[in-house]
Amino acid sequence: MVRIVDTRAEHIDDILRIEQQCFSLPWTREQLTAQLTDSMHVFLAAEDEEGRAVGYVGLMYVLDEGYISNVAVSPDRRREGIADMLLDELRARAEAENLSFLTLEVRLGNVPAQSLYKKHGYVEVGRRKGYYSLPKEDAVLMTCFLSEEEK
Repeated sequence: MVRIVDTRAEHIDDILRIEQQCFSLPWTREQLTAQLTDSMHVFLAAEDEEGRAVGYVGLMYVLDEGYISNVAVSPDRRREGIADMLLDELRARAEAENLSFLTLEVRLGNVPAQSLYKKHGYVEVGRRKGYYSLPKEDAVLMTCFLSEEEK
């Protein structure tokens, strides 16, 4: 059974492992720790029965906007609905904070992630040419509008 919780210090090693498994340029311990201690950021962890983080999502608040920095699930725990749980909880918190929208970048070639985001109400709003490196690739900008005036 997995539950969504606020990320705690004891999750950092698990999140760093997931970062290394999922991203070509993973965050460092220092970068992650800085995000976790910044009041403008929210990090949620998907925690298993033993208290290990098996997935996570990060969000930065800018006024009434939410910028998703990372969404990742441990490769051996994918296809269990963990990313859905993380995105659902993140949206609930964003709505409770009266955010207008949530936005993120995703690799052009990461079609499974784009499909996941579309399922959660995200739409493509633009592209960033050459945004990613290792390998070099464009980013698709996706946004989920939360307020009626933003739609």
